[in-house]
Amino acid sequence: MPTLTVLPHPELCPDGRTLEGLSGSTLCEALLDHGVAIEHACDMSCACTTCHVIVRQGFATLEPASEEEEDLLDKAWGVKPQSRLSCQVRLARQDLTVEIPRYTINHARENH
Repeated sequence: MPTLTVLPHPELCPDGRTLEGLSGSTLCEALLDHGVAIEHACDMSCACTTCHVIVRQGFATLEPASEEEEDLLDKAWGVKPQSRLSCQVRLARQDLTVEIPRYTINHARENH
């Protein structure tokens, strides 16, 4: 089971968090299962960018992004070379450190 380190985010995870992910699940699922309420407006179907994360450590160990994911990432706020959609990152055995960007382009946020 990989260890996931979530860097501090002012709203979703103010103090940061370390959690155990389940191999085979997605990063988005692991975050949600451990109380990190990352947005996922498209219900994790790779149709938006609200679950965008920046993988600060462990990026090279991930399966490459699909062309569809890469196209969506072009629209994400604050995209970096290590950006991924957390709904598309399948956890394996490697530990990851992720940063959740402060903003998304979601205009229909439910808890505002």
